[in-house]
Amino acid sequence: MPRLRGGASNERTEARAQPTEPPPPGQPDAVAPGLYIVATPIGNALDLSFRAVAVLRACDLVACEDTRVTGKLFARYGIATRRFAYHEHNADRVRPVLLEKLRAGARIALVSDAGTPLVSDPGYRLVRAVIEEGLPVTVVPGPSAPLAALVLSGLPPDRFLFAGFLPTKRGARRAELGSLATVPSSLVFFEAPHRLPESLSDMAEVLGDRPAAVARELTKMFEEVRRGSLASLAAHYASAGPPKGEVVVVVGPPSAEPLGEADLDERLRAALARMSLRDAANAVAEASGRPRREVYARALELLEQDKRR
Repeated sequence: MPRLRGGASNERTEARAQPTEPPPPGQPDAVAPGLYIVATPIGNALDLSFRAVAVLRACDLVACEDTRVTGKLFARYGIATRRFAYHEHNADRVRPVLLEKLRAGARIALVSDAGTPLVSDPGYRLVRAVIEEGLPVTVVPGPSAPLAALVLSGLPPDRFLFAGFLPTKRGARRAELGSLATVPSSLVFFEAPHRLPESLSDMAEVLGDRPAAVARELTKMFEEVRRGSLASLAAHYASAGPPKGEVVVVVGPPSAEPLGEADLDERLRAALARMSLRDAANAVAEASGRPRREVYARALELLEQDKRR
């Protein structure tokens, strides 16, 4: 998961407000052997739960995305458990080592740099391997940037799809957005700040000008949620420049109302101003749910009309 780091200088609550001794759910020896998926703070270090502290203290080993990042958190909470690096670059080599320890009865916690493990990190393969071997695995839930952004967005949370990071290249990004255009749910994305203006613009063209929200620096001192239509958000960040900090974008579901002819023409003209005929027709067809052949034919008519003017 993206690193949403926050030290004492940028957290809402200073370190001196930290609870002195979280009451554990049981004595350390009550933590049974197995793999524990433990969520860690996405910015504000005080979001680490009492249960998470107790489990992390009781485990024999903690598999970390970055041992240095986790070490800072452990120092704050007095957790002395040995840390072991497990990340995308060494996962294939380290996974068998962790499995061997679990078979021998070890208690291992899995953490990411920030948030809930397995969300945009290599933990999934480890969990699958543990499950396939019939070894015990459980979760200590907690902070999650996609869920935090979703509930702050003001958009429908009852049905949503987390789509992670979009492709960095524009063509691939637009194709991915096209595949999501008719999904009847809110969409949640991670995005790099420097790509945010162009990604929002592509979203507006491919998905239609839906309501959306851009959440950044969640749980930190400069937390901000900007809400508006995709087009207005794209215009804002194109003018203001990329924001600082980590970003989550939430996009509302497609409208249940059928797209009228005037709206169809408006979307097609906007798309044709920036794309080829084929790409414009495909993008608008995906966003509107209209048949591609019908949308393509109408796009041709609009181009012919413009030529006669």
